[in-house]
Amino acid sequence: MDLRQLKYFVRIVECGSLAKASRQLFIAQPSLSQHIAKLEAEVGKPLLIRTAKGVTPTANGAALHQHARFMLRQLDQALSIARQEPGSIHGMVSVGLASTTVCAVGAPLMRRVREKFPGIVLNVVEGMSGHLGEMMRQAQLDLAILFGHDAIPDMPSEPLVEEELFVMLPDSSELIPRFRKNLNCAEVSKLPLILPTGIHGLRRRITAEFEQRNLPMNIVAEIDSLSLLMSCVRDGMGVTIKPMSAAILEGQMREGWRTLAFSDANMKRSNYLYSVDPGRLSPAAAAVRTELRETVVELTQSGVWQGVNLL
Repeated sequence: MDLRQLKYFVRIVECGSLAKASRQLFIAQPSLSQHIAKLEAEVGKPLLIRTAKGVTPTANGAALHQHARFMLRQLDQALSIARQEPGSIHGMVSVGLASTTVCAVGAPLMRRVREKFPGIVLNVVEGMSGHLGEMMRQAQLDLAILFGHDAIPDMPSEPLVEEELFVMLPDSSELIPRFRKNLNCAEVSKLPLILPTGIHGLRRRITAEFEQRNLPMNIVAEIDSLSLLMSCVRDGMGVTIKPMSAAILEGQMREGWRTLAFSDANMKRSNYLYSVDPGRLSPAAAAVRTELRETVVELTQSGVWQGVNLL
């Protein structure tokens, strides 16, 4: 099987269009179609469904796409290892982080890796935990911090930190009296809440806690963008429920925020570091995994990342 055909096939699936893929690959569309036809003939199954709107993979094509991505990624890593100077570490490493985790860990991790391993190109992917988990399963990421020890049951993980969830609102808000330091769930349920949608694990965790108490929540907006959500809360449109990392900017807690704990609920979530099997980690990915773990420990022990405990 020609590796070029696999590369072309992967690009076509990701573009969803032969025309777009041909432009990105700098190859004429008829020639690209011929390569795919040869690949389909070798596989013995149709791999793409062609319509006027573009192309989508068949079931066989989707399976090939998943494995081809992994094979091509492994090939790139192997070539990177073969080309590097003895004793040096080079290569690209992809790390998946949820939005609130990026706030706390993203910039410090980038600095550490750049200072200690200038030959490593760090690719940080920000996304929802469910999407990041799927990317890990499809070998599109080397590492990811996900919530819960069973986010990907068949993949190695190690505990990092436990985050507490707080009611967050700006200092200027009059929704909650200044003397209050904590709230119970019944009180929180009556506040105007701005939360992410139900596809977020965080939202499901919050909803479960309130449903357990038969408390309907007063949700005034659902926003999946962390920056927009926090801006709306800062503008006085409501309050939110987040870990303290949501208020971290450039490694420091942003001023002007109040955080109130729950007095009658154990509102916490656990962060786990997931990686591919250690035996399959490239030297660069293994180095980043160590730096990521040490970054989390340093941020927690120094008090920069507040509201968390090491596991």
